[in-house]
Amino acid sequence: MSGAAFLPFWLRFNMDLPAPLPNPDQTTIKRVLIGIFIVLVAQVLFVAQDVVMPMVLGLLIAQTLRPVVRFAEKRGLPSGISAFLIVVSLAGALGFGAYSLAGPISDLVSSAPETGVKIREKFAEYRDQIAAVKEASEQVEELAQGATASEVQRVVVQQPALLSAAASNAFVGLTTVVVALILAMFLLSTGTLFYEKIVGIMPLLSEKKRALRVIYDVERQVSRYLFTITLINVGLGVAIGTGLWLYGMPNPVMWGCIAAVLNFLPFIGAWAGALALAATAMVVYPTLGGALIAPAIYLGFTILEGNFLTPLIVGRRLELNIVAVFLTVTVWGWLWGLLGALMAVPILVVIKVLCDNFDSMAAFGQFLSGRPAAEEDVEEEGRTG
Repeated sequence: MSGAAFLPFWLRFNMDLPAPLPNPDQTTIKRVLIGIFIVLVAQVLFVAQDVVMPMVLGLLIAQTLRPVVRFAEKRGLPSGISAFLIVVSLAGALGFGAYSLAGPISDLVSSAPETGVKIREKFAEYRDQIAAVKEASEQVEELAQGATASEVQRVVVQQPALLSAAASNAFVGLTTVVVALILAMFLLSTGTLFYEKIVGIMPLLSEKKRALRVIYDVERQVSRYLFTITLINVGLGVAIGTGLWLYGMPNPVMWGCIAAVLNFLPFIGAWAGALALAATAMVVYPTLGGALIAPAIYLGFTILEGNFLTPLIVGRRLELNIVAVFLTVTVWGWLWGLLGALMAVPILVVIKVLCDNFDSMAAFGQFLSGRPAAEEDVEEEGRTG
């Protein structure tokens, strides 16, 4: 068969083939790639947490202290000197606080098994009034009455392991904080050099102007938020420590510091601190009612701060969605532990401000936002009407 005679047959054969499949939807491909990218980033953050976590903490500390450095620079003090003095002062304050609280916290951790036994004994006294926990009360009574010397020895043997784990975590946290402070000092001492390098990457003048505007907007809002929240938490710690001191609770300074740190952890932090305080107070005070006053003071100040003081000072611009905050704390706590959970909300604020400055991320920023004031007013009017 010649080529001319074969050509029509070849054309007819190809015409009978099914039509080629359409191109996949680009939006679907984009979403799949974004999902893969998020999974890879999470994997990197988890595996390289010893390197990434100090860097993120250093950036947050630098953003928090930048208003102080800028204030000193306006008064004629160079940014390098002011950054060095501020970071060294902060490191000294943290070191002095850690040294002062090391003894009480060590005693609190080492006495945890004994505290648990005393709490069970105290609740065992109310077993006749608490019918719902009758079986648990009987187990506590058997433990309190049938404890032998070997059981006591077993508890003593377990204490060093608990102290060893706490010391190991404290060393890791100390290393992270030291590296973060050094990085924050370098970032603060260079002034706007880091921003100039970022702007210099942009090829067009319009992109340089937009990048500079976004950078300063992010810095202004994030630094204002972090600095304000830090001052609020310090004030909360002072108020709780003073209230516990007036009530006669031992180590009120330690509990004030714990409250200030845990308040960076929304929802969970306040209840965790109150439960730890309640457990300790049950050993200190003879009655259950007297022991519950100390955590009531703790929760009272945190409720006042969370519902009135912080919304009044911070405002609604950076108010966050409660669901987004809970999910963020959960994810970062899973990735980086307690320190990650403490940094979760500041990281979420940074992401929220970035979303507000880019149109392509506006939808996600809207999801992270709290309910607008106008919607709350309309809903309130609907309920009252």
